[in-house]
Amino acid sequence: MRDGKEIVRVASYRIGDRETYGVLNGQTVKEASEPFRRRFPDLRSVLAADALALLEADSGGAASALTDIDYLPVIPNPDKVICVGVNYLPHIQEWRGEAPDHPLLFVRFAGSQVGHRQPLVCPAASTMYDFEGELAIVIGRPARHVKRDSAYNYVAGYCCFMDGTVRDWQDHTSQFTPGKNFHKSGAMGPHLVTRDEIDDPTGLRLETRVNGEIMQTGGLDELIFDIPALIEYCSTFTELLPGDVIATGTPGGVGAARNPPRWLASGDRVSVEIDSVGRLENVVRDASLR
Repeated sequence: MRDGKEIVRVASYRIGDRETYGVLNGQTVKEASEPFRRRFPDLRSVLAADALALLEADSGGAASALTDIDYLPVIPNPDKVICVGVNYLPHIQEWRGEAPDHPLLFVRFAGSQVGHRQPLVCPAASTMYDFEGELAIVIGRPARHVKRDSAYNYVAGYCCFMDGTVRDWQDHTSQFTPGKNFHKSGAMGPHLVTRDEIDDPTGLRLETRVNGEIMQTGGLDELIFDIPALIEYCSTFTELLPGDVIATGTPGGVGAARNPPRWLASGDRVSVEIDSVGRLENVVRDASLR
């Protein structure tokens, strides 16, 4: 709650054989009306039209219990998902590394992500499947050559992110791409909290649990490259588009840095919780069970 008002949350989901989106209200979600969805077929197109306020005011859609829907990643079809590596000092220290001079970036494919409550797939090619809880920002306006002083104007909102990593494949070369893009190895959700609902994201705290045990904690004020710096840097080399996602990095405590290492296995429950943003929960399944 903020100023006595319920936080606005929007989600993409599947109900029956339809993919759709809507506004959450307690334990239900109100789907965008059919005329609204004809105009804006997905949440990405809502953002591109700067129509979140219209979505919130739309009153014609049907309500469904959250237990009756299958969550999709908040933005199922982003043009880009840009992830930031080693962006918390404790995470750098557990790798015995040094802070980078510039953001260390890699990309995730949309197909490597699932939504809230959907199974993560433990890859058959490795036993070194790791967890990384993160805050993700979703871009709301085209952004090119943005200066940090105006960077928040380009943020549509925030969500939780689980940047599942296959460590041995990540370490095959200096390029992280293979280890970060196994099918359904990461998650994004459960919903988008709009930017105006969070006055200062640097005050947010993140917690990752595996089977209820706290593995990672960190504050967004500990980022080496904060949100404005990331938007400024990324928008310099590419145009950020509505619906694009930037995952801001993970705190210390990842499984690979533990003694002994703590790898994810089938049956494990992973949650990423961030103050005022939400809690993303997923169960790990063997590839043969997907």
